[in-house]
Amino acid sequence: MIKNLIGIILFLSIATAAISEMIALSPAELKTTTKLAEQGNVEAQNALGISYEYGLGVDQDYVIARQWYEKAAEQGKTWAQFNLGKIYQFGLGTQIDYFTARQWYEKAAAQDDANAQFALGGMYYDGKGVQQDYAKAIEWYEKAAAQDDADAQFNLGGMYYRGEGVRQDYAKAKEWFEKAAAQDHANAQFALGVMYYKGQGVRQDYAKAAEWYKKAAAQDHADAQFALGGMYNFGQGVRQDYAKAKEWFEKAAAQDHANAQFALGVMYYKGQGVRQDYAKAAKWYEKAAAQDHADAQFHLGGMYYRGEGVRQDYAKAAEWYEKAAAQSDARAQYDLGIMYLNGWGFRQNLATAKEWFGQACDNGLQEGCDQYRELNTRR
Repeated sequence: MIKNLIGIILFLSIATAAISEMIALSPAELKTTTKLAEQGNVEAQNALGISYEYGLGVDQDYVIARQWYEKAAEQGKTWAQFNLGKIYQFGLGTQIDYFTARQWYEKAAAQDDANAQFALGGMYYDGKGVQQDYAKAIEWYEKAAAQDDADAQFNLGGMYYRGEGVRQDYAKAKEWFEKAAAQDHANAQFALGVMYYKGQGVRQDYAKAAEWYKKAAAQDHADAQFALGGMYNFGQGVRQDYAKAKEWFEKAAAQDHANAQFALGVMYYKGQGVRQDYAKAAKWYEKAAAQDHADAQFHLGGMYYRGEGVRQDYAKAAEWYEKAAAQSDARAQYDLGIMYLNGWGFRQNLATAKEWFGQACDNGLQEGCDQYRELNTRR
């Protein structure tokens, strides 16, 4: 019996680092663990906190989880202190309380808990419960990163990349991104791809960019999948291959990546690596446009304007043009001007046409300036 109880508690203590792999306590084990916890056994208290937080063998109950964590935390259990911080930070079964969250994180961090150190870095970065302080965020991220916390390493890389709390330093950013990437951190792998693609702190190298994008894309990183699709589409660092481009765009698009959905629309519109299909182009443009993708909204407006893959519908065209125009798309503003100038879908209105041409001109479209000037001469 004693051997079994020790096994239960030891398992629950060790497994706190991998909650997803934990096994629910059986009713008998739960009864025994509860008895031990009531007797003050810190590992049992922590184990019950985990069980109630994640609903392992019991109904999920954040309030009861917090009660058991508090008992274990007061006895100095690091993981319980960290979990209490999390409960108060995110308001799990209680009101959000950043001050109390920070107090518990600090207790765990003082015992070198990397998760708590990372959490404190995040609080100082976001200014939650404390005055925003990038220097302090870096200090805490560095402590966690020194313990190989990949998220902290990635965040440090980002701060050096953007120059937040430190002097911008691409070499340092690359160093931290590489440490995180070596632990299969998809965001860090993608970030390295971006650096090689743009030549930031390194010699521009499309092949290396593609290599890092592939690592991140293999982990379903949507931005990396889109970027990799673009490299195959344009033959950058890889041999141009529309089929491969489409494959990666589709993976990203399946994750609602608006740029990838737009890219697929372009491929079907132009017939690149696929049979030209205006209806499919319109479908992909519509998916991206629904996510406020201005280029997609403009192109979709054009398809309704010309009746490509859809029934010609000036009202629909204007609707999509207006959405793109609201995002300062000069082409959409110009086309709206043309519609009002000619009375297509609207009653002819030269004043409104002139207004749209003026906006297009202000956004850098020369044709808009020309039309605006011409309408001015009619006065």
